[in-house]
Amino acid sequence: MTSYVETIEAAWTDRSLLQNWETKKAIRAVIELLDNGKIRVAEMEESSGLWITHEWIKKAIVLYFPIQEMQTIEVGPFEYHDKIPLKKGYAAKGVRVVPQALARFGSFIEKGAILMPSYVNIGAWVGSGTMVDTWATVGSCAQIGRNVHLAGGVGIGGVLEPLQATPTIIEDECFIGSRCIVVEGVHVGREAVLGANVVLTQSTHIIDVTGTTPIVHKGMVPPRSVVIPGTYTRQFPAGAYQVACALIIGQRQESTDKKVSLNEALREYSVAV
Repeated sequence: MTSYVETIEAAWTDRSLLQNWETKKAIRAVIELLDNGKIRVAEMEESSGLWITHEWIKKAIVLYFPIQEMQTIEVGPFEYHDKIPLKKGYAAKGVRVVPQALARFGSFIEKGAILMPSYVNIGAWVGSGTMVDTWATVGSCAQIGRNVHLAGGVGIGGVLEPLQATPTIIEDECFIGSRCIVVEGVHVGREAVLGANVVLTQSTHIIDVTGTTPIVHKGMVPPRSVVIPGTYTRQFPAGAYQVACALIIGQRQESTDKKVSLNEALREYSVAV
């Protein structure tokens, strides 16, 4: 990988190098490695449990656009006009793809994943057993773990720049309810459950209300949390108004069967999914 890293970094500093055939070859090779799951934009470091972002890979994605030419892509009666080709060979990859699902070349869909009519952008990683449900979107570089359910209309935001920023991360075994929005590199911990319409940005107050004193988190949903939409009162010059937040109202029980608890964890708290 060292030669790829050096080539990408040089082209990032000097864009005139994008005219060189060797530079273009290296960039396209990196995108192909992403597409095959050989590398990924961000991954958990086993020793520390922290997520590490590979800035040079994000740079390669950004540099991929200017070296690509617009082309017409025909899929049956449908026509598209874009610089990035679509993924192919799903049968060989062991991925179920329902008509109208689209994934861009440079995204990785692991064997056993299911794409309902949905969209997965370049640089994203989607794990085995995960369902990207109808009209859900997975933004550029987003990391979606294994056995996750992104319910209908979920929006997982992409984070290409700033380069050092960690992309949006949904860890293994999470349930993200209908019409939830998770953007700006928010990190949802393993086995967490978000009720319908939860909106999470880096500035959203994620308030744990399960104890006698509220605990506020930002940018991170703790593992196994059950989360619903809420509001809190904030004082402005014009008066006091209700501001959207997210409320942690409980936790999934470790003893509960994971395949059942995705839905049951919400139903136990009478929360819509």
